[in-house]
Amino acid sequence: MLEAVEKKRLLNKWDASVAADMSESEKLLYRSNLLGSDKRITNYGGGNTSAKVTETDPLTGDPVEVLWVKGSGGDVGSIKLDGFATLYMDKLRALKGIYRGVEFEDEMVGLLPHCTFNLNPRAASIDTPLHAYVPRKHVDHMHPDAIIAIAAAKDSKALTTEIFGDEIGWLPWKRPGYELGLWLEKFCQDNPEAKGVVLESHGLFTWDDDARACYELTLDVIQKAMDWFEAKTADTASFGGPVHESLPASDRRSVAARLMPAIRGMVSGQQHMVGHFDESDTVLEFVNSANMKPLAALGTSCPDHFLRTKICPLVVDFDPGAPDVDAVLAGLGDQVAAYRDDYAAYYERCKRADSPAIRDPNAVVYLVPGVGMITFAKDKATARISGEFYVNAINVMRGASAVSEYQGLPEQEAFDIEYWLLEEAKLQRMPKPKSLAGRVALVTGAAGGIGSATAERYLTEGACVVLADIDAEALGKATDALSDRFSGDVVRQVVMNVTDETQVTRAMEDAAVEYGGVDILVSNAGIASSSPIEETSLALWQKNMDILSTGYFLVSREAFKLFRAQGMGGSVVFIGSKNALAASPNAAAYCTAKASELHLARCLALEGAGAGIRVNVVNPDAVLQGSKIWQGEWLDQRASTYGTDKAGLEEMYRERSMLKRSVLPQDIAEAAYFFAAETSAKSTGNIINVDAGNAQAFTR
Repeated sequence: MLEAVEKKRLLNKWDASVAADMSESEKLLYRSNLLGSDKRITNYGGGNTSAKVTETDPLTGDPVEVLWVKGSGGDVGSIKLDGFATLYMDKLRALKGIYRGVEFEDEMVGLLPHCTFNLNPRAASIDTPLHAYVPRKHVDHMHPDAIIAIAAAKDSKALTTEIFGDEIGWLPWKRPGYELGLWLEKFCQDNPEAKGVVLESHGLFTWDDDARACYELTLDVIQKAMDWFEAKTADTASFGGPVHESLPASDRRSVAARLMPAIRGMVSGQQHMVGHFDESDTVLEFVNSANMKPLAALGTSCPDHFLRTKICPLVVDFDPGAPDVDAVLAGLGDQVAAYRDDYAAYYERCKRADSPAIRDPNAVVYLVPGVGMITFAKDKATARISGEFYVNAINVMRGASAVSEYQGLPEQEAFDIEYWLLEEAKLQRMPKPKSLAGRVALVTGAAGGIGSATAERYLTEGACVVLADIDAEALGKATDALSDRFSGDVVRQVVMNVTDETQVTRAMEDAAVEYGGVDILVSNAGIASSSPIEETSLALWQKNMDILSTGYFLVSREAFKLFRAQGMGGSVVFIGSKNALAASPNAAAYCTAKASELHLARCLALEGAGAGIRVNVVNPDAVLQGSKIWQGEWLDQRASTYGTDKAGLEEMYRERSMLKRSVLPQDIAEAAYFFAAETSAKSTGNIINVDAGNAQAFTR
């Protein structure tokens, strides 16, 4: 029991030997990374840290006081030194003389660049004045669930006093900005012994003149709040207690696999959205509880939570006691439409004369009793992080409602943050989405040369990719390599035999749960065999047909089901072969199966066109590099057929081509990208030969 309690406690990770030779700015970075390493202290991208450091002025050579503060949009857990803005403190103090009052505080953001030290290009955040005017060298601003639970309680001021006495003060809700910075300064002047302050509905500020002491103070204050809640709520049922039981894990995923593609299709009108599924104990406790619906309707409190999760979630009308997914799907469209209408009404009630135009009115968070939480956003990382923020909100609601009454942000305040002109300017500065942003691809044979090259090409253009292959070891290596390069958020793997109906169905379900659905299928799993017809066994013939014909049928059929559930069209790309069009000696089984593949694509192009599903074929030839089928017997057999050795085979193929060039996996990937991208939106039933030129394979 003691061990369990110890694991729950925040760990002091400060290593004096590591920090001994650090500069003050390096200690700030060290402190920031330590604080951001524990999501109980602050969420991803939430909060900020600062230090007032003596630097040498590059113009005068004189010592000057410089504020190092986390720059706009950074994350304290992963920030580097170049993620901090640096500003002259004397210039920041001079801003007070030109401040025109709270009605004009937003214009102060435009003056912050004039305070930049040493031409630092990192943009200063809106929270810069909150750090600048606290008269201490080191300041931490964190968003711990335990503190926000106090800050979001109806009687948060009294609770703050009860827990911390005079050590930690309290300030009423105020939108972050210049005025709040002045409030903090006045609080410090009026309460010189205070070590920090709780901001209503927002978070925690702590300060000290020593970097390590500031870090340890932050931990101590948060731990004190956690301990208080643990003692206070030990015998209190969370959220009014359960009214539903969770479905078994396999059933939860099955329900999510059906709901997510449908929701994805409904919310992707402005851009393709990517999903995330969370079935953690915290989420299940909340979605199964008696008070889930009224609490969810109140929305989140902390501005960081709200900006990620929207005004409130959508509660899916699902009864785990009598699960009927078909009935839920039948009514889901009306639920989503009603949410959009409510959001539009919220916008109309709260908009101001200079408010930006209404943004995507769809929900971000979807709560499903007995199943879990689904989130949708423009990319996987954002969908996952939005879910993490709502888990923070759940923890806040649990604490606040157990000791008091939870309250979300007032509607107008929430709107003014969501449609803040400064926030809009930040959104407008974001880079243009890549060509496959929001798309999800499933690639079979993904551990081989063509499959992994195609996956890499799609990832480069912003897609999420599910890698499927029968070779678990090779698949793991390919997954690790691509995850290291592009991040674990955008790469998933599934061991799959394309001839096994159950495995294919499960792979598509996994893609639906991991990302919300599939937009692109690359059917690439392959085999090659070579033997004279009289030496071709029935087993060898059937193996070619099973993998190259039946396998392509199975993955296409399941992809079509997902495409139709989403209602957004889709793209199927078959990796065929020159041999689908041109006969080759001693390869009847392979050539015939590839020809079957080609005609299947034509049939599917006819069937899918009405639903916007495009089906096209890339025909490679002689792709030796990185290709698994060119290993072992097939390489020996083809070398024997053409009277050469292994080393001479690639040269022979190159010289045989019209263009006298080798065909590489990346060449095939480029054609597969063309058929997946919007540049080929009006192409279906087509073939691209990527064979360096072979007259026998001309399609006309």
